[in-house]
Amino acid sequence: MVLLSALWLAGGASTPDALGQVVVRSVAWILLIVTILFGGRPSFGGARATWIVLLAALLIALLQLIPLPPAIWSAMSGRALLLEASTASGQPQPWRPLSIVPAATINAASSLIVPLVTLVLLTSLRDKERTWLPGVLLATVAISALLGLIQFAGTPLNNPFINDTVGLVSGNFANRNHFALFMALGCLLTPTWIFMSGHRPGWRGPVGLALMLLLFLTIMASGSRAGLGLGLAAVVLGILISRQAVRKALERYPRWVFPALLAGVAATSLLVVGLSVMADRAISIDRVFALDQGQDMRRRGAPVVLAMIRDYFPFGSGLGGFDPMFRMHEPFALLKPTYFNHAHNDFLEIVLDAGLPGLVLLLAGLGWCFWTSVVAWRNKHDMLPKLGSAAMLLLIAGSLFDYPLRTPMMMALAVVASVWLGAARKDSARPSFTP
Repeated sequence: MVLLSALWLAGGASTPDALGQVVVRSVAWILLIVTILFGGRPSFGGARATWIVLLAALLIALLQLIPLPPAIWSAMSGRALLLEASTASGQPQPWRPLSIVPAATINAASSLIVPLVTLVLLTSLRDKERTWLPGVLLATVAISALLGLIQFAGTPLNNPFINDTVGLVSGNFANRNHFALFMALGCLLTPTWIFMSGHRPGWRGPVGLALMLLLFLTIMASGSRAGLGLGLAAVVLGILISRQAVRKALERYPRWVFPALLAGVAATSLLVVGLSVMADRAISIDRVFALDQGQDMRRRGAPVVLAMIRDYFPFGSGLGGFDPMFRMHEPFALLKPTYFNHAHNDFLEIVLDAGLPGLVLLLAGLGWCFWTSVVAWRNKHDMLPKLGSAAMLLLIAGSLFDYPLRTPMMMALAVVASVWLGAARKDSARPSFTP
């Protein structure tokens, strides 16, 4: 709860100079020390793949910081300009790390403390404590939604821990796309929470349906076009995850009740969305039909990013250094008052920063997600692995056009999702609705 509270308050920014980075990393280090001294022993189990990916990412970052002799460093692709700088100044070539911007790589390595501590704490939880996690996470999303709606109402809120833009509906995040993805994950969590522990929904049914509608309306108010698509996908995936549980809850009713219920929920949702559009409150839908300069910059900057990947492959330019590296390669046609802080496609940026090792780790992680997801969805009973699979799908999709996993909050959620997914097992006769 302490780490989650810190992440909610200060973990919504991705820039290294945000005050929130100091807060969440300090809290993570303190919790790690306390857990080592007084906590239980972490259980690897289904989290083994997550441990491997995180430790491999940390190893890549640390290896990029090792100073290399001039003969080796100068043979790496993309270093010609820096070699010329030393020659022009009359200085001998110094020993340099693989990373061209080592300070940024140090920050990238430091940022991994948050997902690592999240994994340690998550795998140290008792079974009873793990059953609380979906509800706790959903409550966190709901509070963020209320914060976003307050912003939408016109109340200016400025979070000193994140570099947010006053006037945007972004909740506890600096970026509205990341906030909308957070809301979409809430839409995904809600059906699992309704049927958690195998109980009949009871009061959770109407509350959960109302909450899903509220979260989706918040996505529309955020102005995130990408979030709108992710929200729709989350609703569909949530229905697929809970389909068996819904059928079980309605087994004493006639067979037509289930499709009628789905039709009623869909009709109500469309009615509310239609009213929002008519009242000019669906900013995300409005932006679908509007030209966005940021989106245009992503399109225009993509060829430059691809050219940079070719220049620095297979060694990479160094983790975390996209901003200064892009400025070195930015053509005059793309110059503008603001800066292009990321590639807005994290897969391309990983290959640019980490080269071949990053590409191998990325493909290995995606391959594990795909194969384990197949196992999870073949199981008719366990909901949590399917939830983890769907959450990873949303996070991966969000990373195709933005950089949500560079925020501490999303890093932690990715760890939770991967642990849930890692619990996937072959179909069994015993249903399970708990982590």
